[in-house]
Amino acid sequence: MVKVIKLYKNFNINGLHKNAIILIGNFDGLHLGHQKLFAQAKKFKKKYSYKIGVLNFEPMPKMYFNPKLKNFRISSHQQKIKQFIKLGVDFVITKKFNKDFSKTKSKTFIKNILGKKIQPKFIFVSNNFKFGKGNILYPNSNINYNSNLGNFNILQFNSSIGHNSKIEDNCFIGSNSTISSNCLLKKNIFIGANSNISRNIKIGSGVDIAPSALIYKDIKRNTKVTSLPRLILSKIKI
Repeated sequence: MVKVIKLYKNFNINGLHKNAIILIGNFDGLHLGHQKLFAQAKKFKKKYSYKIGVLNFEPMPKMYFNPKLKNFRISSHQQKIKQFIKLGVDFVITKKFNKDFSKTKSKTFIKNILGKKIQPKFIFVSNNFKFGKGNILYPNSNINYNSNLGNFNILQFNSSIGHNSKIEDNCFIGSNSTISSNCLLKKNIFIGANSNISRNIKIGSGVDIAPSALIYKDIKRNTKVTSLPRLILSKIKI
């Protein structure tokens, strides 16, 4: 049976495709890095039973801003659609990239387009991508069984969230950092790369944790922690 894929030419998607996993990018040529991103999305689809959607733009923004570019793209739009089908994508949003859309501010894109219209549950992006409503998961980030994410959280490369842990809103988890099981992270927390949060830890809102920290005690709100275990530098004044 041939897989049916839903194609949208604007951001007005139906309810079936909201609360989905969204991959944003050009995906021209679908190189190995792209394929790794799609493989990660398929794992989440299997785990959470969400649909997978792709958000891309035509023409490619780089070609729009550089009209002299010739023979720049590797794949035609139709060729990309065929590849998306093979990769298990359920729907594709292709927005026309023109002068009006190029003036869209990032805040408007995040709040009005991603937040209000597409309403993704997870967003998968390549390195250096900055937009995101919901949760931005970089390649090889991992969320284990029964963990709970709020909104606007960023999990960088190889970060991991243990089972039964809860992360509220606006948290940043640096590359190669581990949040062990049964942890609670409140809002507006920054955790530097290569940090390790032990099991059953509670971290209050506004905490700033330096890279390579080992956390094995609860941390009160608005605390700044160095990379040395249990060494607290200062309280953040608000």
